[in-house]
Amino acid sequence: MPGLRRTARLRPSDLTGPAMIQTKRLTLCRARPRDAEDMHKVFSDPRAMRYWSCLPFTDLAQTQAFLAEMAAADPAQSDDFIVHKDGCAIGKAGCWGQGEIGFIFHPDQWGQGIASEALSAVIPHIFATLPIHRLTADVDPRNTASIHLLKKHGFTITGHAQATFQLGQEWCDSTYLERRR
Repeated sequence: MPGLRRTARLRPSDLTGPAMIQTKRLTLCRARPRDAEDMHKVFSDPRAMRYWSCLPFTDLAQTQAFLAEMAAADPAQSDDFIVHKDGCAIGKAGCWGQGEIGFIFHPDQWGQGIASEALSAVIPHIFATLPIHRLTADVDPRNTASIHLLKKHGFTITGHAQATFQLGQEWCDSTYLERRR
């Protein structure tokens, strides 16, 4: 894939947590420091970050800090994965906090069913490992692709709110969704 480097084959010792999930095309594992360069290509891309809750990252240190925070998260509340395809880290999927699901992928991966494949593996894993009875999502209503994807995976819209967060000079709205166990 253009712009992303192939990392060495995953080994169990590479994981920062106990879980690794394998799908037909993907390997999902805990954040590793060596994923930073690939993930920085995701987090610094304005297209990928358009509906994320912060502006695109401007330097690798921001991505390294984000991955370190992912790796250090309390496993009783967080179950977040870096998604690999063909040896490259191409995005993330999982949940944090009180069961809020989130995902982001490099735009080169859009339209290939990658996010759906990742969620098909992550959602049952989250319900099996975390003491939660529902997953929630907060999505910018302009992000119709993510709303459609979440609905495909059993989420329903529970509400809307205006001007819930500010990115740069732009106020963004929220559509709230949830899926019960």
